Amino acid sequence: MNGRTMKLFALFLFSFLPFLSGAAKFSPKVGVNYGTVGNNLPKPSKSVELIKSLKAGRVKIYNAEPEILKALSGTNLQVSIMVPNEIISNISTNQTMANEWVKTNLVPYYPRTLIRYLLVGNEILSFFSEADKKVWHALVPAMRKINYALKTYGIRKVKVGTTLAMDALESSFPPSNGTFRADIAVSVMKPLLQFLSKTKSFYFVDCYPYFAWAQNSKDISLDYALFKGSKKYNDPVSGLTYTNLLDQMLDAVYFAMKRLGHPEVRIWIAETGWPNGGDVDQIGGNVYNAATYNRNLIQRLNANPPIGTPARPGVVLPAFIFALFNENQKGGPGTERHWGLFYPNGSNVYPIDLKGETYVSSYPPLPKPLNNEPYKGKIWCVVVKGANMTQLGDAVSYACGQGNGTCAAIQPRGKCYKPNSLIAHASYAFSSYWAQMRSQGGTCFFNGLAEQTTINPSHGKCKYPSVTLS
Repeated sequence: MNGRTMKLFALFLFSFLPFLSGAAKFSPKVGVNYGTVGNNLPKPSKSVELIKSLKAGRVKIYNAEPEILKALSGTNLQVSIMVPNEIISNISTNQTMANEWVKTNLVPYYPRTLIRYLLVGNEILSFFSEADKKVWHALVPAMRKINYALKTYGIRKVKVGTTLAMDALESSFPPSNGTFRADIAVSVMKPLLQFLSKTKSFYFVDCYPYFAWAQNSKDISLDYALFKGSKKYNDPVSGLTYTNLLDQMLDAVYFAMKRLGHPEVRIWIAETGWPNGGDVDQIGGNVYNAATYNRNLIQRLNANPPIGTPARPGVVLPAFIFALFNENQKGGPGTERHWGLFYPNGSNVYPIDLKGETYVSSYPPLPKPLNNEPYKGKIWCVVVKGANMTQLGDAVSYACGQGNGTCAAIQPRGKCYKPNSLIAHASYAFSSYWAQMRSQGGTCFFNGLAEQTTINPSHGKCKYPSVTLS
């Protein structure tokens, strides 16, 4: 090593001393996101018992639900709560409203409930209407007012932040090219980072290698996304070597912050995980991949000494796994309803230990993944078992009301009129609607009443419309 190289190494090492020296003082305490978008979920008291059974150190909830906060009282779980997106604009210009929100939603439970983080909004920079853009500029002022409100009530152990998705970046590859979007970099991100730095808070990021892999499965190795295998990526600019996709994504955020002059702000993984199921036309959502990703991630996060990322070696990365339950009322593709560590009845989707005390190799064998390659063939959209009959009638009316002869075949004397049952007619209507509207964004969901199938429901002269994947 020559003299110049030694100096560069010394400068490199010196730049990380604050992180290395602080790493041991901050426990990873991997937590879980507790979402409630389901009509079949257990009561908060039971849910808290399930959280504790995971050996979780923290929990993040998406509102300040009194029953949940009461159930968390007296536990050792550190809690993160959220200020709803809808009131950010009003709070940003009204200190009294900020004070009242803290007084109503935090003060009654604190400190018996160990509220430690107050997140102002959830991914608000991911919404792009003109009204949404006005909220972007209200974000940091609202965070300042919430922070002031905490001080007003003598609460100094609660950090204020906000959760952002990876789409806050306009460039993330290679990681060293990480750059915030031009429409928010100076006006939103710079003052946000200044606030986080001044208050010693965190940059909370929702980071999902699953989505990056699923959209580029031909170019990105699945093993690379799941923290397994020997594949590596060398950043041609920084010279850093990456062994997994999550590190790449997190370092892209780090380099983006560095570009705005704030490399010191710490990163917190607000959401990450892998879907344990999904629709036929979605790739890679299965129990095997979900368990593999989360178990390997947890081993990595709990490593002692901490691993960090290539750009920030040795730094503790606190994280929340998404999610506690499969939530059956979430909209969108089927994967949206299949991120849980538990089924709603409280049984494990797969065994997991958030402390990382169980070695990955010690878990029982997992079912073989069946959808790690794109499905090719026909798919139909049919009624789920146990569907609510009243809601089903409304859904059929909606599907048939879209025009284009969607339901002509199930009218009297139509080829699919018989059997004359609501379930049979609904399955035809759903399949017909989806076949016509999928290219325009239509989904096979119908508020949880429908699901995809590869089993052809056609019979006799009745041919159900289908979607063909090739």
